[in-house]
Amino acid sequence: MTLRTLLLGACSALAFAGIASAETLTIATVNNGDMIRMQKLTDDFKKKNPDIDLEWVTLEENVLRQKVTTDIATKGGQYDVLTIGTYEVPIWAKQGWLLPLDNLGASYDVDDLLPAIRSGISQDGKLYAAPFYGESSMVMYRKDLFDAAGLKMPDAPTWDFIADAAKKITDKDKEIYGICLRGKAGWGENMAFLTAMSNSFGARWFDEQWKPQFDQPEWKDALNFYVNLMKEAGPPGASSNGFNENLALFQTGKCGMWIDATVAASFVSNPKESKVADKVGFALAPDKGLGKRGNWLWAWNLAIPAGSQKSEAAEKFIAWATSKDYTNLVAEKDGWLNAPPGTRTSLYSNPEYQKAAPFAKMTLDSINSADPTKPTVKPVPYVGVQFVAIPEFQGIGTAVGQQFSAALAGQVSVDQALQSAQQLATREMTKAGYIK
Repeated sequence: MTLRTLLLGACSALAFAGIASAETLTIATVNNGDMIRMQKLTDDFKKKNPDIDLEWVTLEENVLRQKVTTDIATKGGQYDVLTIGTYEVPIWAKQGWLLPLDNLGASYDVDDLLPAIRSGISQDGKLYAAPFYGESSMVMYRKDLFDAAGLKMPDAPTWDFIADAAKKITDKDKEIYGICLRGKAGWGENMAFLTAMSNSFGARWFDEQWKPQFDQPEWKDALNFYVNLMKEAGPPGASSNGFNENLALFQTGKCGMWIDATVAASFVSNPKESKVADKVGFALAPDKGLGKRGNWLWAWNLAIPAGSQKSEAAEKFIAWATSKDYTNLVAEKDGWLNAPPGTRTSLYSNPEYQKAAPFAKMTLDSINSADPTKPTVKPVPYVGVQFVAIPEFQGIGTAVGQQFSAALAGQVSVDQALQSAQQLATREMTKAGYIK
């Protein structure tokens, strides 16, 4: 008997005995705190699913988007579970690139998902992704710096108040900057913030005939306001800062205010991670008195590409990672403060969470106040608060983001950045057939 025959016989015996080889899921995810925590807690999943192994591909946000989009569009099949945003889900579902999540299990309780979040990841009444966490945006600020400057933050501030306060609490000699805002180029980086902000200034990406609007006064007002504010009260090198960079600045006490994702509230309030944890206050995203606040609506979701050969195992993992039980697991291991926010109604009616998370009500109010179907002051032909839900937006949004980041860095003027944005957006929208 040859060695090969012996090995084959041994493998057959193991399989017969029910000791099958484990199935490995490759999961593409983003390098933020909640996703990294999920990786650390997967022993719980393994215990319940010993026949499924997990392989992680953890990437920076812009890189993740690029790699996942390329893979799914080319049917590359590299990943079994994708971490994707509210922007991609309906577009990719329409294109047949995602599998519907029909078997999340009886205990999953789909109806517990917050309506605003659930509707953004559904297509024709079917769920095509499950939200790991949901968010809007809000103001996080240093109460001690406000007290020292004799300032009181309103629950619903205006942009003018924010600008005035930022200048008053800036102390560049002590490396304390009045405000930190995203400057890193990317449709989901600086343009998420700037699109939401511009909505409150009365600006819009396109008019009702899909003509780009960067040549209109509302965009000029918004971009000038942003660039001038960051020059006067922002940190050096702001054009390179995205979510993670600003989080680090805030946690180390270098930002007086930070307007960004509500999901950051637990990180800045955690004394293990933040030097200013006991000094943080929260307020709604600012407005200009036009009826729209500068806050967005987003969820990071887990989805299964249509080409996956391991959809059953992938759906088991997604059900585990986005369940009520997972929320309870995080609370048990790391405290209720760190429970993944913004996805489930039950979390916001939980007294333990309300007690642990001083930002809970502000987060829920921010999520509920964002309206993707009416994102701007004037009518628009698109859906989406901090993005435009068309396939071409990724490319156009990032190209515009590069222009605006260059304006923040002082490489071009605000007028030049807006002119370039108008030209490139018009060219791409004409090429894509939106503009006749």
